Amino acid sequence: MPPLISPAAIEVFTHVITRGPVPRVEIARATGLSFAAVTKAIAPLIEAGYVREHGSARVKAGTAGRPVNPLSVVDDAGLLAGIKINPGELIGVITGLTAEVRREARADLTADDPATVIDAIRTMITELTAGLDHDRLLGLGVAVSGDVDGRAGVVRESVRLGWRDLPLAARLREVAGIPVVVENDVRALTLAEHWFGVGLDTTSFAIITIGTGIGCGLHLNGDVVEGAFGVAGEIGHLPLGDPDLTCSCGRRACLETVASSAAILTSIRNDADHPELTWTEALRRAHQGDPAAVAAFARAGSAIGRAMATVVNLVGPEVIQVVGEGVADFDLYEDRMRAAFHDHVFGAAERCRIGTRSHSFTDWARGAAVALLRSVVRNGTRTK
Repeated sequence: MPPLISPAAIEVFTHVITRGPVPRVEIARATGLSFAAVTKAIAPLIEAGYVREHGSARVKAGTAGRPVNPLSVVDDAGLLAGIKINPGELIGVITGLTAEVRREARADLTADDPATVIDAIRTMITELTAGLDHDRLLGLGVAVSGDVDGRAGVVRESVRLGWRDLPLAARLREVAGIPVVVENDVRALTLAEHWFGVGLDTTSFAIITIGTGIGCGLHLNGDVVEGAFGVAGEIGHLPLGDPDLTCSCGRRACLETVASSAAILTSIRNDADHPELTWTEALRRAHQGDPAAVAAFARAGSAIGRAMATVVNLVGPEVIQVVGEGVADFDLYEDRMRAAFHDHVFGAAERCRIGTRSHSFTDWARGAAVALLRSVVRNGTRTK
């Protein structure tokens, strides 16, 4: 991909990726650049085949005006690989430059140690890219839960995988031979929403993920919040849970001790004196009105609602989007969650809209691909 050597080129190309097809005059209006500056910034990308100009003969109304020839990204000019790492499983995708999933794959892991996972990722990349033009492959984005230093490509700590201080990007670059970006999974999902989802229509938003973990991604002041130390939005570890319960992170009273799917299942198992009870059975009991199961989801919903109010009171997003595998059973959380949110949110911040969207693990892998795309566009791919 040709280098984007100026801030204007980065801004223009980003606008075309996320908003195209879009005429130059609209790009100029949105970015504050002159028409000439937009044309200069986009010309090398048209020449290189990354952007196309559509041959519209439309003329801007009320002017002698220029023809309006919308610009759009050539989706297959570049390919992106994205992989989400879960305990025991990999989910991978190939997308084009507009983040549409073209191929996807899943693979079970025999173990979660770094050597096993890295070898499985190498195999998955080979399978996903079979028959593709490898010259168009811009690299690999990887999404991992936990404390991730995206700039260095290091997983500082992932409790679920049992990893600490793992230079994952460097290890993967050695075996795969392509640029690699490693990102926290919730932040990667938020990047995808910023460029291709809710962020297109809102100036600020928060993504709340519910399911195996409780996470939060923040988009404020035009960008996704990374935090000074690469940690931001970890609402799953706010002290809003039971102080007598220990979280998987080793601390007490974290939100995840009552609101994660594992915590809900444990509570229902204990009340039912049924240690082998499955998640499917727990859901069935809750939907049928079993008091212990209903109470477990109610506690989770209340705790999530308080966490959401905390986020809104602190940073004031316009929209909260609740996503993740837990959304499939959102009816079990929703009433108590919304009630707790409204009980604790302050003043006009209550205007924050709360929406839901069901996400699969394929969406998380797509987020990893978008993290790579953003890095390519903004910085040149980080390969550390």
